Amino acid sequence: MSELYENAEPRMLLLVEDDEAFARTLGRSFERRGYRVLLAANVDEASAMLVDHAPGYAVVDLKLKGTSSGLACVQMLHQHDAAMLIVVLTGFASINTAVEAIKLGACQYLAKPSNTDDIEAAFGHVAGAVELEMTNRSTSIKTLEWERIHAVLAETDFNISEAARRLGLHRRTLARKLEKQRVK
Repeated sequence: MSELYENAEPRMLLLVEDDEAFARTLGRSFERRGYRVLLAANVDEASAMLVDHAPGYAVVDLKLKGTSSGLACVQMLHQHDAAMLIVVLTGFASINTAVEAIKLGACQYLAKPSNTDDIEAAFGHVAGAVELEMTNRSTSIKTLEWERIHAVLAETDFNISEAARRLGLHRRTLARKLEKQRVK
C-alpha cells in the first residue's frame, strides 16, 4: 500500500454514503477488520470530518442524494490529501464516470454490490498492473446501452427529462430502464 501522509491514522476510513443502512453495515464490517470508521452522508459532512481527523482511506458513493456529487467529494478529498486512498462505489457504473473518478484522485472504482474484501483489495491495488487477465468476453449491447444512458445522465446532472430528450427516448421509457438497472 502507498505510504500515508504523516498525520494520517493508518487504519482510519472515511465512508461517504447517503444510504444509512448500507453505510452502517459496511462501516461495521470495516470496524471488525480493525479500521476506525467515520461516516458522512455528503461532501459537506466529509469536509467537516477532515477538520478533526486525518483518514488514510475513503470510500465514496458516486451518487449522493441532493446536490452532493461523489465526484465532487473525490476531488475535495484528493485536494485535501493527495496520498489518501479513495475507492468510489457505484450502482450506476460507466466508463465515463470511472475515468473521471480516477482523474479526480480515486485509486479504484468498483460497481455495487461490492463487499469489504473487494474494497480492501482495491486499496491494496493502487498502481496499475500489466499482469491482469484479459477476458475474451465482448461487451453486450445492453452494457453499451447502459453506459451511454449513464454518460448522458451524468452530462445532464441526472435530469431524467433532459437525458431522455438527448437519448431520443420517452421519459417514462428511460425511467423504466433505470428502474430495471437499479443495483442497490
